This record gives sequence, C-alpha cells and structure tokens, in this order.
Amino acid sequence: MLRIFSAEARRRIERLNKEVKRRADVVGIFPNEASIIRLIGAVLLEQNDKWQLQHRSMQVEAMAEISVPPIDADQTVPILAA
Repeated sequence: MLRIFSAEARRRIERLNKEVKRRADVVGIFPNEASIIRLIGAVLLEQNDKWQLQHRSMQVEAMAEISVPPIDADQTVPILAA
C-alpha cells in the first residue's frame, strides 16, 4: 500500500534532510559508516528535544512547584534572591 505524507510532514522531512546535509558538508569526509550514523542520530535527537520543548503541556516552573517536598516544622527554608 502506498502511503502519501501530508504537505506538513513532507516539509518537516525536507528540513531535517537539509540540516543533515548542512552538517555533513561541514565535516566533509567521513572516516566510516558509524560516524555518519552518529551525525544523523545527533540531528534527530536535537530535533526531537526541540519538538518536545515546543509541545510541552506544563511549564518547567509549574512542575517544580508540584515536585517540592513538604517542609517539616524543624527544617529551615532557604531564601532565594530574585
């Protein structure tokens, strides 16, 4: 079965290909196949990280407030300068 990608998916794939090509041009000659795979993997990981940051439903600050453990009465609270 032939699957046709949407226009947006094609644009994303094309941008990814351009980024890989740009970085490969900087390197020039790769010593072996493993080095090419590492470069492509690094580009994919970077793009994945960017995508996850853009599509986060809660901000880091909100998550930090939720994850703060309760303070006992005998503990001192550090004062943070703004």
